[in-house]
Amino acid sequence: MEFKKSQKLYKKGLINLVGAVNSPVRAFSSVGGNPLFIKKAKGSKITDVDNNTYIDLVLSYGPMILGHRHKKVQKAITKALKNGYSFGASTENEIKLAKIVCDAFPGMDKVRFVNSGTEAVLSGIRLARAFTGKDKIIKFAGCYHGHQDALLVAAGSGLATLSLPGSKGVPEGAVENTLIATYNDLESVKAHFEAHDDIAGVILEPIAGNMGVVVPYTNFLKELKTYLESKGALLIVDEVMTGFRSKFGGAQELLGVTADITCLGKVIGGGFPVGAYGARNEIMQEVAPLGGMYQAGTLSGNPIAMAGGIATLTELKRQNPYDKFNETAQVIEEFLLNSANKYKVDVTVNRFGSMVNPFFTNVTVTNFEQAQTSDTKKFATFFWAMIKNGVFLPPSQFEAWFLASALTKKDLKKIAKAIDKAMEAVSKM
Repeated sequence: MEFKKSQKLYKKGLINLVGAVNSPVRAFSSVGGNPLFIKKAKGSKITDVDNNTYIDLVLSYGPMILGHRHKKVQKAITKALKNGYSFGASTENEIKLAKIVCDAFPGMDKVRFVNSGTEAVLSGIRLARAFTGKDKIIKFAGCYHGHQDALLVAAGSGLATLSLPGSKGVPEGAVENTLIATYNDLESVKAHFEAHDDIAGVILEPIAGNMGVVVPYTNFLKELKTYLESKGALLIVDEVMTGFRSKFGGAQELLGVTADITCLGKVIGGGFPVGAYGARNEIMQEVAPLGGMYQAGTLSGNPIAMAGGIATLTELKRQNPYDKFNETAQVIEEFLLNSANKYKVDVTVNRFGSMVNPFFTNVTVTNFEQAQTSDTKKFATFFWAMIKNGVFLPPSQFEAWFLASALTKKDLKKIAKAIDKAMEAVSKM
């Protein structure tokens, strides 16, 4: 397998693009080597500029849940394109997609479409502050909620301390109202409430996907919601990644909790840039033009994204692939564990619905600190071996793998063979 054209494009891209990429993870920094440049995709497969074809377990980090270029989504997008690209005005499809989304989430009466998951989250946090009249937000270490200043933070030395900026260019003042807690640890949340009386709410991914797949303890979310209600604070659930991936709706429902504010993205645009935040009427009344919390966007509710989203969710509901997703994820988990055992490689596998990934550690992973015990050098070797055996993975130990309903039995056999060869390569390090 050769990557000559990708290497050539990488060098060319360095001239006018930052690191030759437009999102850092694409640079392959954590796995070494040059990034791959993609030419096309169809169904469960993706093809790079060197004409290497892979089974795609990245799926644009989640939204291609039906596989690439599904015929019904393609048809809907083509039809929408004939009518225009953007109007800066309302369209009927915004209303149609809003109903589909609200009907899928108990506790969501109204939704506002935006252009990205980051925008959805920053708007959801602003809404929580507007509704409660309080300023501070608690987030969990290892949960990623976009690149807005207030959430690009790392934990301080103590659970109840204010956080420090986790990126250059983020002033301390931008994060002074952000507090860090430990995922799956309710006591770390309570410690903040004992120290502060102005906490508007807590934001989390119901299933973490950016420290690898990390699943909450049984009743963690229920107990968190009950505690927040006793404190007059809101639960903000970031389902940008998990929305419609474990059921038709949100992971929160499977976990027995209803968010006060839900943030969405990825799947609801069918591959186009889109995000959304929604809540019950009482909370959404705060949003302009109904209330005093201002948020706007010229391209929000873009007609092409709305068409792609309606077609994707309509087909997803028809297929109802969720039992199949669980079965497939379990099969991949077994591939990983059996192969790791065969070659005596330490691996822990986490999965939920259509999200799965291995951690190269012998530690059970329930939070970010435990995820960081993973051997990233072993993952890098595993990653490139998978690539060379025809399986496209996220180029990071700390990213979830995603499944599409387009995956076939033949694909799974190829994934199994690739995993075996990749584990063998790791064992020889």
